[in-house]
Amino acid sequence: MIENHTTVRVRYADTDQMGLVYHARYLEWFEIGRTELLRELGLPYATLEEKGWLLPVIEVRSRYKTPARYDQIVSIISQIRELPRARIHIDYILKGEDGTLLAEGFTEHIFINKDGRPLRPPQEFISLLRENL
Repeated sequence: MIENHTTVRVRYADTDQMGLVYHARYLEWFEIGRTELLRELGLPYATLEEKGWLLPVIEVRSRYKTPARYDQIVSIISQIRELPRARIHIDYILKGEDGTLLAEGFTEHIFINKDGRPLRPPQEFISLLRENL
């Protein structure tokens, strides 16, 4: 399993009128986790795009467990558990400072070229994952 840990601090702008983090922010935190996971692997998004590989989200799921609140530190754990076939699946676990589970979910992505045509996961990408799994 490939895993990355990163953190964010909940900003006032992240909260709704009830003082809780707005539900769509969790998906932004998934993106932060995914970006840092790929960067740590040596393939930041900028490099992927330079190589002509794009990774659009084709499915997302989030389960909310405990609401996050203003000024809280949120830990984002992002995981790739298996080599991609046609899709790449990334899991996310979001925890509060005290370890409380805030949310969990996943995103699935496909590889496409700049013209929007589907690609098989590039061998360079697969090799890098294989080295780290």
